[in-house]
Amino acid sequence: MKTIGKWLLLIGLLVAVIAGLVSFSANWLTWLLILAAVLAGVFYLDSDDVVHIGIRYLVLVATAAALDKFILIGTYLTSIFTAAVSFLGPAVLTTLVVWFVKKYLMGKK
Repeated sequence: MKTIGKWLLLIGLLVAVIAGLVSFSANWLTWLLILAAVLAGVFYLDSDDVVHIGIRYLVLVATAAALDKFILIGTYLTSIFTAAVSFLGPAVLTTLVVWFVKKYLMGKK
């Protein structure tokens, strides 16, 4: 299952970045990417490493917000990083929920 989660994460991230670059948006694609992110969060991301995953996500958000200052390529970089942040958000949230359930509801450390 970990291999399937890894492929869902990679393909979903690639699709999100390409859709962000060409400014394509459709409700079915949004729901499909959210589903892929949630499944990747359950099957691939390590819930024991939730602090580091959260820090990496916050750094990615800050980077996406600052990239529009680059001349000529800033808009492209911003769209790439914003698409990545939008895709990874549900995966990180799912990982946090899995960690919470494991720690507080199932009693595992």
